[in-house]
Amino acid sequence: MSDVTPALADHVEEQPSGKVASQGERFFLVLAIFIGVLAGLSVVCFRIAIEFVRITLLGSSLSPGFPRIVLAPAFTGIVVALLVLFAFPRARGSGVNQTKAALYIYDGYIPFRTAVGKFVCSALAIGSGQSLGPEDPSLQIGASIASALGRRLQLNRERLRLIAPIGAAAGLSAAFNSPISAVLFVIEEVIGRWTASIFGAVVLAAVSSVVVARYFLGSQPLFRIPPVQFIAPSELFAYGVLGIVGAIAAVIFAKAIEILRPRMKSLPRWTQFLQPALAGLIIGLIGWLGRPEVMGAGYEFMDQAMHDQFAWKVMAILAGLKILSTTLSFVSGTPGGMFAPTLFIGAMLGGAVGGVERLLFPHLTGSVGTYALVGMGVLFAAFLRVPLTSVFMVLEVSGNYSIIVPVILANTLAYLISRNLQPVPIFDMLSRQDGIDLPSMEEQREERVLRVEDAMRAVDVPIVNSHETIEDALHALEATSSPDVLVDDPPFGWCSLSRETLTGIVVQGKGVEVLSEILPEARMPVLYPDNRLEVALRHIAQWPFLPVVHRANPKQLVGLISLRDVMSAFVQ
Repeated sequence: MSDVTPALADHVEEQPSGKVASQGERFFLVLAIFIGVLAGLSVVCFRIAIEFVRITLLGSSLSPGFPRIVLAPAFTGIVVALLVLFAFPRARGSGVNQTKAALYIYDGYIPFRTAVGKFVCSALAIGSGQSLGPEDPSLQIGASIASALGRRLQLNRERLRLIAPIGAAAGLSAAFNSPISAVLFVIEEVIGRWTASIFGAVVLAAVSSVVVARYFLGSQPLFRIPPVQFIAPSELFAYGVLGIVGAIAAVIFAKAIEILRPRMKSLPRWTQFLQPALAGLIIGLIGWLGRPEVMGAGYEFMDQAMHDQFAWKVMAILAGLKILSTTLSFVSGTPGGMFAPTLFIGAMLGGAVGGVERLLFPHLTGSVGTYALVGMGVLFAAFLRVPLTSVFMVLEVSGNYSIIVPVILANTLAYLISRNLQPVPIFDMLSRQDGIDLPSMEEQREERVLRVEDAMRAVDVPIVNSHETIEDALHALEATSSPDVLVDDPPFGWCSLSRETLTGIVVQGKGVEVLSEILPEARMPVLYPDNRLEVALRHIAQWPFLPVVHRANPKQLVGLISLRDVMSAFVQ
């Protein structure tokens, strides 16, 4: 034993904690790439499975014939309901909240069975014509694969918590073919914070999954973006109208889900076998009656809208029918995502607004495709409440920064209006309906940040120089009721001495006269007015107060802060 201990000590000296930590970071980044590859492969298989189900059940035509257009989604709905109720109960919903729950509640744990269930049930539902999308399920599939791999490698709890969102970014990136938007969405809505290591891992996973997906499925984007351009500043009014219309549509969409979902879940259990079938039947009837565009994800019809192949009245009708059909599919408990339906509704609303603008103001030369593209971002911002992701998604998809002004204007209007009309974001509302209180990223963004300047008080203690005598310090204390004196000891910093300590030295007659001879080695950490109060809490325990100095002039004392000041600020 005596021979082992020194060797171990030498090893610890040779491998300092910083080096060990950096090796752990490098391993985590390599693991993120591997997760991205696996997630990309799974999403490729998922997309192929959806297409296989669609061709098998509905045929290769964009307008399936009767009776399969009605019967396929209805009968498949029964199969999906049986699978969800008896085999894969965790496969319900979109998958975003389940991934957040894994991060904040279950220490990163997502059963691999969930990935299998999500894959099978969502492929059947979307392929048969249910009005849902593959992006959210792909996000959860990627998160589940990452969670299973993290458990297999026996990662620590902190790593396991973060590995699920990394897999989520990989899955969403491969499904959406947009790594920037996927990274921003996961950071903005799932994680809510980021460090260099988290950001690096999320980016590597997203990029590697996109590379894999493009290798197998091709590098073509989801949409064939026509030439888009922003011509006249007067068009900004129309884009503002689009933001308002999009916000109202998003609120109607969210309110419908908010009202119907708990009511459908409260019905007797036997009805849950029939709810997906009934939703599929209604959607099939909508398709049979002339609007098959609302079935499935609808990418090809968004593409047509951007290429001005629909009249504006048709696009307005399609937007309304898509809200209805997606609400029916989602509240019935059918597994699937809301990303694609949100984009569909936005594209149709944008195209409708662009068509009306062209009708009323023919002298303006803006294209309907530009309005459809901006509308996609508008609904993303208003319904999913991810304003940053919505802006970069439009820019990433279009590859055209000339439309940045209308994108920001319309998205901002839509986001602000929807926040006022629907205070609780859709994902937060869904989690609370399920009895899970996950942290709201929007609420965290809106929380007021308390800083040192909100709690500090004016300098109310005497200040003396370290070259002064103890008698000088006691004399300064006599003029105040303060129990402490603040000592300025340049260039070493600030220190405090209590009246009791100074009096004791005088009484004991130790022959010490200058304050510098009795100052402790430790000096007070200084704070700045813009520091968060949490920073003060880390250092304040061993001192009666801390000095707050000016950033431009560290010798300028602007205030003091004590533990009592901090607590008072938090209470207020």
